[in-house]
Amino acid sequence: MTRSYASRLALALCLALGLALPAHAQQQDLPFTADQIEAAQYGGGDLPGGRSALTAKVQMLLDRSGTSPGVIDGFKGGMSQSAIKAFERRTGLPQDGIMDPHVWNLLQSYATRPVTQFYVITPEDAAGLVASIPTDYAEKALMAELSHTSVAERLGERFHMDERFIAFLNPGIAMVPGATIRVMAPNPPLRGQVTRIIIDKDNRRVAGYDARGQMVADYPATIGSTATPSPAGTHQVRNVAINPNYTYNPDVNFRQAGNDTPLVIPPGPNGPVGSVWIGLTKPTYGIHGTPTPSQLFQNASNGCVRLTNWDAEELARMVAIGGTTVEFLDSGVTIAEVTGAGRATTPPVAAIALPEGTAQPVTPDPQQPLALPDPLAAPVAAAPAAAAPTPQVGPQDTTESTAPDAPATPPAGDPLSDALTGALPEGFVVPLPDEAQP
Repeated sequence: MTRSYASRLALALCLALGLALPAHAQQQDLPFTADQIEAAQYGGGDLPGGRSALTAKVQMLLDRSGTSPGVIDGFKGGMSQSAIKAFERRTGLPQDGIMDPHVWNLLQSYATRPVTQFYVITPEDAAGLVASIPTDYAEKALMAELSHTSVAERLGERFHMDERFIAFLNPGIAMVPGATIRVMAPNPPLRGQVTRIIIDKDNRRVAGYDARGQMVADYPATIGSTATPSPAGTHQVRNVAINPNYTYNPDVNFRQAGNDTPLVIPPGPNGPVGSVWIGLTKPTYGIHGTPTPSQLFQNASNGCVRLTNWDAEELARMVAIGGTTVEFLDSGVTIAEVTGAGRATTPPVAAIALPEGTAQPVTPDPQQPLALPDPLAAPVAAAPAAAAPTPQVGPQDTTESTAPDAPATPPAGDPLSDALTGALPEGFVVPLPDEAQP
């Protein structure tokens, strides 16, 4: 074989492999239906790469357990992995963030009813939408409300889904009033009292605990950035505001190019702080929502803590003004270390529920029983299966995804927080409206 021929052969092989990679990646995002999510069973190993019905089901069960995966989209990604790791911490399993039979077995406590549901779009779902959300703050200030931009985006927040995943599960169906679609079936918001919030910067998780030291909820979060890190130490919840507006002041906060005068940005789920603000006694800092929930692990914040809007609203219901501490852990320190949870090196569960014919792994005897009842999930009859046409990927996310221009030097506090903290008196709280079960 000549050197020239060998070089051409090597090049041909490289090109062939390069052309094959996209096809392989595409196989990891094959269409599936809501019925396939219901039927999905775990057969061992980690979750499949890409998007799968099994991952969507696991995300829904994690969500019901109070261990939020962020948006439910069917993709195996960073937020889902962090949720599995948090669930392992909660249940005393070794923490590696990898799906295994022990995690699956414990998640079945939250599978007492279907994980998807039929939903008929109402006229209210399509009311008050806006065409788009501008990035320029002067243009934002001219709007009456920074509302949702589509029915899919609005329903995505209600059912904890990425709006593109709604289109994926309902190919060819127009999102208009009267249309029947399939969506995920989360539980109603958790009710309880959170007396301690622990913020893990390295794992990007926010965990809430009650007075007995039991974990109530755990959420994925955007927590500061290298240039504008979150604060250190322990603080208190100072105030809570629902659907807050935002005051842009270039002399106090960051300066957006072309906007040199103060502006009042109207409220709405697509506002700079989303649909809720939980202010802290540390001036200018808080926990708040976000207009881009699918990008929590991709974005950076100006020092505050961003959650999905639905997670932030749930947490806001459970905190107490002056009665909830907020601890920012130093880098290198985890929630498991400060709570003493999840130190197991071997799984404490012996009985594993796997499909018939699956080889049972060798496990030690249980050290203590683990039971995770789901008091909010009463068994209901499964909805009749519908014919499943071939799904297709829907439109891209239209929510605001770009951050304002960064300051030349890192600000002392969070610019978003500066606009809110001074406007809310000590102990101010706007009660959340009652919500019906999704």
